[in-house]
Amino acid sequence: MANIINRLIGSRNARLLKELRKIVVQINKFEPVLEQLSDSELAAKTPELREKLASGVTVEEMLPEAFAVVREVSKRTLNMRHFDVQLIGGIVLHRGKIAEMRTGEGKTLAATLPVYLNALAGHSVHIVTVNDYLARRDAKWMGAIYEFLGISVGVVVPNQKFEEKQQAYSCDVVYGTNNEFGFDYLRDNMAISGQQQVQQKLTYAIVDEVDSILIDEARTPLIISGAAEDSTQLYEVIDKIAPKLVRQQEEDGPGDFSVDEKTRQIYLTDEGHETAEKMLVQSGLMQPGDSLYDYSNLGLVHHVHAALRAHNLFRRDVDYLVNQGEVVIVDEFTGRMMAGRRWSDGLHQAVEAKERVKVQHENQTLASITFQNYFRLYDRLAGMTGTADTEAEEFQQIYDLEVSVIPTHMDMVREDLPDLVYRTVGEKFKAIVSDIKERSANGQPILVGTPSIESSEYLAGLLRKAGISHEVLNAKHHESEAKIIAQAGRPKAVTIATNMAGRGTDIVLGGNLEMELQDAKDTSQTAVDRISSDWQVRHDAVVEAGGLHVLSTERHESRRVDNQLRGRSGRQGDPGSSQFFLSLQDNLLRIFASDKVAGMIEKIGLEEDEAIEHPWVTKAIENAQKKVEGRNFDIRKQLLEYDDVANEQRKVVYDQRDVFMKQEDVQETLAMMRKQCVNDVVASSIPPSSHEEQWDVDQLVKDIDNEFMLKLPIGEWLEKENLDQSQVVQRIEEAVNADNVKKFEGTDEGAIRAAEKSVMLMVLDMHWKEHLANMDHLRQGIHLRGYAQKNPKQEYKREAFEMFTLMLDNVRHSAMRLLSRLQVRQGENAPRQPASRHRPQRKLNYLRPEMEMFGNGNEPSAGQLASPAGTQQQQGGQLQSGPSHATAETVQPFVREGRKIGRNEPCPCGSGKKYKICHGR
Repeated sequence: MANIINRLIGSRNARLLKELRKIVVQINKFEPVLEQLSDSELAAKTPELREKLASGVTVEEMLPEAFAVVREVSKRTLNMRHFDVQLIGGIVLHRGKIAEMRTGEGKTLAATLPVYLNALAGHSVHIVTVNDYLARRDAKWMGAIYEFLGISVGVVVPNQKFEEKQQAYSCDVVYGTNNEFGFDYLRDNMAISGQQQVQQKLTYAIVDEVDSILIDEARTPLIISGAAEDSTQLYEVIDKIAPKLVRQQEEDGPGDFSVDEKTRQIYLTDEGHETAEKMLVQSGLMQPGDSLYDYSNLGLVHHVHAALRAHNLFRRDVDYLVNQGEVVIVDEFTGRMMAGRRWSDGLHQAVEAKERVKVQHENQTLASITFQNYFRLYDRLAGMTGTADTEAEEFQQIYDLEVSVIPTHMDMVREDLPDLVYRTVGEKFKAIVSDIKERSANGQPILVGTPSIESSEYLAGLLRKAGISHEVLNAKHHESEAKIIAQAGRPKAVTIATNMAGRGTDIVLGGNLEMELQDAKDTSQTAVDRISSDWQVRHDAVVEAGGLHVLSTERHESRRVDNQLRGRSGRQGDPGSSQFFLSLQDNLLRIFASDKVAGMIEKIGLEEDEAIEHPWVTKAIENAQKKVEGRNFDIRKQLLEYDDVANEQRKVVYDQRDVFMKQEDVQETLAMMRKQCVNDVVASSIPPSSHEEQWDVDQLVKDIDNEFMLKLPIGEWLEKENLDQSQVVQRIEEAVNADNVKKFEGTDEGAIRAAEKSVMLMVLDMHWKEHLANMDHLRQGIHLRGYAQKNPKQEYKREAFEMFTLMLDNVRHSAMRLLSRLQVRQGENAPRQPASRHRPQRKLNYLRPEMEMFGNGNEPSAGQLASPAGTQQQQGGQLQSGPSHATAETVQPFVREGRKIGRNEPCPCGSGKKYKICHGR
């Protein structure tokens, strides 16, 4: 029925394209007029269009003229004229949709159209790329258009100076990577003043390679972390135990642990528990007779699981590589090194111990956000890629983004050959080498796609033995990437690459002429003509040989990655071909394909070195890919559902931080907090609607002294006057407010207000960080509620809400306790103020000095007189933390009440963590 309806009225995509072509006609009408303008007259179009917007003309009404202006400028600066299909792509991007444009169709140039139009409206437009190289390249390349039109361009990359980054974000157009935009958002919400923030309002963003960024990388959140407890030696000790444990070869068979390759998890068997306990006792990490699951040994379980995962699931030169003594993660989708990124939950440390490199400290989450929730902060989001249609449902559900398939400028003539399936990996690679040798001899350039560095280097070794000249492009050789890709279209060129997503450079048949001309030492016209003539000969030879042939050694889990590789051939109407070589031992077929495939091939009775080509096999492989894509979608969806809970809380905390930073005076907020704290303290000793005999007045006096550093004669009040609970609250409020005013009489008010803001920000950050850690712990074990017939997600939401409410209460009380201990030291006795804080970088530890103000518990110790962050010296007076009833000359020593708490005992705060990693830090 759907097919019949589509034939009658056309698909939604066809109807949309029909509508957009009418707008393209309007754009083209401006071209003859604009061609007559001088450069200065064309550049003057920017202020003219801005005036039109200010006078009430809508952005939609101005779109045809603005797009036509950009196209004319592109012709004059880059010698590139936007095709009509690129204009359609630009309109789709402006409307906040995803434009699927085939590789080589000019997505980078198409993006300049909506970018200029939205920059005219005064919005800062963010263009998100997958790596720093593309961000810098595109900003420089397309910058010629923007600069001609008076539009400023900035680039944000890692390790930039704060001033440079702040200047970049103030530009009309900002290029950067998804990671850097996300980390800057988190860093802005950890700043201690508005001057330390860089990002402005998130209005409009265009995401390049949108499927790679919003889908592939969305499985892991962005995390800013600081150093946690030092357990690096423990990883090294347990790394010696993990290889001695035996893996199960069959379900319920003998062995210490089983491996689930689909979910990438390790499970200890009963036998494994006993073996691990014996080895841990022998290592001195456990006492004889102790259980691995005793409360005090749960940390060891975590380390054992991390070590087993490192040894059995994560492979060198596949999942990571060792570079200059560091374990660096390799992006499974782009094949690039992900410097600065680390696995969480101790996995990265376990891999470091396995590889015998220096084990870094464990990290503690200070701020976190998923890509889904970051990009949904933009008022309008758009994206472009060559492969999005297969994930259209996910884009619609998660991001409310519609996918529009843009037709190619010229017809696609690439020949996609059927898959070849062999019995073993050895037979498959033997056939690949033979095919490469044959095609190369015919003068055809070949691009070979491999799933990992290990696989690319194995094939490179086979080609060396066969005497076939080739180039290798993987994470180990990424420095020479542009040069390798530029030569990949030459006759007989053989290029081995690990995944082609986000490479950003087209493979031109015959080689990249522009790069050759740029690298030429002789720039005379004669030399240029000779180079161009040589290129034309090579180009014609490659076209005659059949164009670029794409050969893949394995199918990826995602059909999109396969399509990205295929898309490198057949650009702009060029001839080309593609083919996938598979074996029954490939991970995809071994783990995810049904047993019917193996049974089918057994019935056929394949001989050695013989391949099978059959629609049923191709269908089974496609079904396996769909299974994996569906599973990965579920993982991302579940991650988002849990993060949505934290996201609501994150918005509350970050909005409150903004209020604190932007307000000059937080007195009104503090007054409300003081009132609430007094109510809470009184209610704990004088329950509502209780008789006077039930009142614990002595405890109330202690609590008020503990909370506000104020000794009040509450007992005397009650003896002399017949006060009810509300009157007691009112009397205490008046006393607390009066003490607060009296304490700072004659002190510079600006310094007091600055200190109050700093204390509020510091306390909020500290408790938010602890809350994130508690949320992590809650989430790790919440699935067990399913065994009690409870919905884990609902339980998580309920408990997360309770924890958040408790956190806000703790923020309020901690701030009051700390502010009540502020005192003023005048004149020469005031210690020198430390230098102003720089903007925190990605690995942050800037909260730790302030945490020490809270001593061994939640209260600051009287002997620790540290200045709150951000307090500045004002007119000879300075604020510092300390008891209000002690002077600088007579500091009272800290006296512990009750027994000393052991480092490994549960923390009395009730968090469930050991004291040494909670308030004992």
